[in-house]
Amino acid sequence: MQVSKEEILHIAKLANLNLKEEEVETYMGHLEEILNFANVVNQAPIDGLEETIGANDAYNVFRKDEMIQSFDREELLQNAKETQEGMFKIPKVIN
Repeated sequence: MQVSKEEILHIAKLANLNLKEEEVETYMGHLEEILNFANVVNQAPIDGLEETIGANDAYNVFRKDEMIQSFDREELLQNAKETQEGMFKIPKVIN
């Protein structure tokens, strides 16, 4: 797909880019390559393909909600600098 110098300058203005005259040709080539690749992708055959959302069909997979034995509270709090009512006591951080 052909891109004109005016289009490149317009895009550069929208993107707030200050392009030098020699950079315009470079950007024209790069943008043409990108648009040509996009056209190749658009031409890919999609007949018979189903729409997909992810790489596999596993979605909304949750584990069963079960109560399990955790750690002993006293054992966890034994190295705390300070505790209060069975919880860690930390210094106030907001005045």
